[in-house]
Order: sequence, then structure tokens, then C-alpha cells
Amino acid sequence: MRKGTLILILGNLASFGPFVTDLYLPCLPRIAEYFSTSASLVQMSLTASMIGLAVGQLLIGPISDKYGRCRPLLWNLALFVIATIGCVASPGVHGFIFCRLLQGLTGASGLVISKAIIADLYSGRELGRFFAALTSIQFISPIIAPVLGGVIFGLSSWQGVFIVLGLWGTLLFYASTRLEETLPAESRLQLPIRKSLEAFLPMLRNHHFMVLNLFQAFVGIVFFSYISASPFLFQQHFRLSPIDYSMFFAFNAIGLIAGSILVIRLKRQQSALIPGSLGLLLTCGLTSLTLLAGGPFKVFEITLFLMIFSCGILIPVGNALALASVQENKGSAAALLGAIAFLVGGIVAPLVGIGNLLHSTLILFMAGAIISLVLCLYACKLTRTKQEME
Repeated sequence: MRKGTLILILGNLASFGPFVTDLYLPCLPRIAEYFSTSASLVQMSLTASMIGLAVGQLLIGPISDKYGRCRPLLWNLALFVIATIGCVASPGVHGFIFCRLLQGLTGASGLVISKAIIADLYSGRELGRFFAALTSIQFISPIIAPVLGGVIFGLSSWQGVFIVLGLWGTLLFYASTRLEETLPAESRLQLPIRKSLEAFLPMLRNHHFMVLNLFQAFVGIVFFSYISASPFLFQQHFRLSPIDYSMFFAFNAIGLIAGSILVIRLKRQQSALIPGSLGLLLTCGLTSLTLLAGGPFKVFEITLFLMIFSCGILIPVGNALALASVQENKGSAAALLGAIAFLVGGIVAPLVGIGNLLHSTLILFMAGAIISLVLCLYACKLTRTKQEME
């Protein structure tokens, strides 16, 4: 398979998790009305999908290391379509939240296996370049998803949005049948599947990997806080329509793509860590000040775009450097890498809806930016120490 076709399919698989979360974001206020429940409880459906994505990655990582990449991927995509049908047919909000959990569990396969296939095939600088290219394609979904979700919602209902999501899962299933197996039988995990979680132990003991993993997770606090709070900030605080919200959400996703494209052009991805982390802290501070001061939407949008641009730099760099620090069982490493990020995102989503939405969102922005900078500096110190020892 040509590299262009491969990265296109893998990019779409990696986009599946964000697509699951972003497509229905314009519908969140309407879903709260439909089920006659609170914004915080409806945001639990976002939390459920993120926790599902986290736990699902922990399960699919060792499974893909033991049974190969392709078969587990196809089974999970088929089950995802069934879970999506359950979302449409749910009679109450709790059933809806449960089906969102199943969507996350099964949709996690695309996130893990796309990374694992690239780690199987490439190494060194080429690995970093492919991760940046993968991230660029992955970030197209925040452009397409909310705009498409807003249009579908405007033309039909929130149920129509989930029907489209099911069709997207079906198309991905068909595309994935074209993938070739990249993990030969002799390289697969030899542990019994009931002991597969033992594959995570070497990674948990890998100091460098875990620091970079946590770094990415705290960058994710900023990103997931934005995702969770944006429907209410844009539509209720700034009084934008669902379509306008979708358009600005898509525009901000261009910042993610621009950041990842910048990473592709770098000779050393690690050189972006400190400038990107400082930029994230600065832009989080400017965004927070604009909201607290009651600034106009245009100023808020500019600072927000720059904040998301910083995330676009740091996420692919964190992914590539973390996986480069692991020598074997890269499917499990990719699973742990994604699982911690989405677990943090799942915790963040309901926190945004507690108390004053503005205050809780800004606290999460600043906490994520400050801690990610500290972890970035520590990761750079570990790298220098390792280079001196060699």
C-alpha cells in the first residue's frame, strides 16, 4: 500500500475518537432539553465516551500486540456501529450515557492501532514526521465534525447526528479491510491474554515515557476543557447560534493543523517542547484574562485560536517522543499513552460544568498549562542526562 493511502486511512482511524466527541457538541444543549436534565449530566455523556476511549485503549493495546492489528480493529468498528444505534434508540439519558461509554470502548481501537501500525513501520525522525502527518489529518475532524454536526442538527435532530456517526463507522470498517497486517506472528506478545496487562509494567517503570505521557495528559486538560466548555461558552455566554459555533470551532481546529504542520518541518521535534509549552501558558493566560474582563468575542477568539495552535504543536511532539522512548510492545505503549490522556479528559469534562462555568474553565486552562510546562522542563532534563550518560 502506498504511503499516502496508508496515512490517509490511519489518519481517519486516529480521527475517530475526536469525531465521536466533536460531532454531537452543537447538540449538547438540545440533548439536555430532550432528556429534561442538567448540562452537567449531559456532559457526563462526554465523560463516558472519554473514559470508554481510555479504558478501551488499555484493552485493545495488549490485544493488538497479541493478535495483530487488523482483526481486533475490524471487530471493534463493527461493535461501534451497534453502540451508535443504541444511542439513537435510548429512551433516557442514562441509557444514552451507557451507549456513549460503549462507543468510546470500541472507538478506541482506531486511536491505538493507527499509532501502533506507524510505530511498527517507522522509527527515528521518520516516525516523528509520520506522527505529525497523522496528527494533521486527525485534526481535520474538529473542522468537519462540529460543522457537519451543526448542519445535520439544523436539518434534522440530534438523532440524525448519531445516524451519520454510524455511517462514518461503517465507512471506516470498509476502509480498514484494505490494511495489511504489520505485526508478524513472531513479534507478537507471548503472554496469555489474561496476563496481557503485564505488558504495561515495563512502560510504567520507564521514567522518560511516563513523564512525556503525563506531559501530554496535562496539555490535554487544556484541550479537553475547551472541547467540553465551548458549546456553552459560544452559544450561551456569547449568544452564538449552533451553526456559528460550529464554524468557529472548525476555525480553531485550523490552529491545531497549523501547529502540527509546523512540527513536520522541524529537524528535531524536541526543540518545539519548551517554546510550545511557554506559548501554551501565555495564551491560556490571555484567554483567561479576556473572559474575566468581559472582553469582546473577537479578542477572545484570537487568544483561543493561539491557545489551540500551541496544543497543535505539543500533542504530536509528545506522542512521537514518548513512543520513541519505548523499544517493544508499542501497541501497549500507544494504548497507555492515549488512555491517560482521555482519562484526564473524561475527568475534566464534568468539572467544567460545576459551579460558574467561566471560573471552572479558566482554572483548568491555567492548571493544565502550568503543570505541562513543569513536566516539559523535567522531560528535557531527563533527555540531557540520558545523552550525557551515552
